Amino acid sequence: MPDRDFAGADAVTSALAWLEGTLLGTLATVVAIIAVASIGFLMLTGRINARRAAKAVLGCFIIFGASTIASGILGAVRGGPEAELARAAPPPPQLPPPPAGSQSATSPYDPYAGAALPPR
Repeated sequence: MPDRDFAGADAVTSALAWLEGTLLGTLATVVAIIAVASIGFLMLTGRINARRAAKAVLGCFIIFGASTIASGILGAVRGGPEAELARAAPPPPQLPPPPAGSQSATSPYDPYAGAALPPR
């Protein structure tokens, strides 16, 4: 459970933080690992079908990923930073043309032409 400062929080907030830490903490992770391992063993012995096992594993993913799922949905609805990343980026700036006296792109000289070849 992450260290949080609840000195100024009321009892309900502290209780909810404790519940969140319990449901998403080390104990819950251990229980989920044991559940997935036992489901795998039951599938191996043919005592549970794949559909029911997939539901249980999907439930573990939803429980542990609930905060990420909720923040993604809220960001999409509010148009927050996640929505701004989805917008198209502006095109890159155009480079100025090279000066007249310098080597152009059609120059036969390439300083990296043999860089990938082994030495003789």
